[in-house]
Amino acid sequence: MSIAPYVPIAGLFVLGGLFALFSCTIAPFVGPKRYNRAKMEAYECGIEPAPAPTGRFPVKYYITAMLFIVFDIEIIFLYPWAVSYDMLGLFGFVEMVLFIVTVFIAYAYVWRRGGLDWD
Repeated sequence: MSIAPYVPIAGLFVLGGLFALFSCTIAPFVGPKRYNRAKMEAYECGIEPAPAPTGRFPVKYYITAMLFIVFDIEIIFLYPWAVSYDMLGLFGFVEMVLFIVTVFIAYAYVWRRGGLDWD
């Protein structure tokens, strides 16, 4: 077994690491230095900090997260199917159509119920 196929991947990791190191090293020297009270507070990016939320989060946050997970998992199942499409034949095509129809029905249900409206 040769390591030659892995050399380009290792090269990309090294290049990415060097770029990150260079960016973090040079930024304090070439970046603007405009300090104010808001910038000096923890976890802020130059805007006035908002008060911490109190109470419960709306359910819409959780619905959005679950929708993201559903469609993310759909894409994860579509990649292997697309790679082995020729070997699966008609059976694989029918199974994937049923899978996509099932996910589309869930999407249509959420859409009709207003789960995608961000008010």
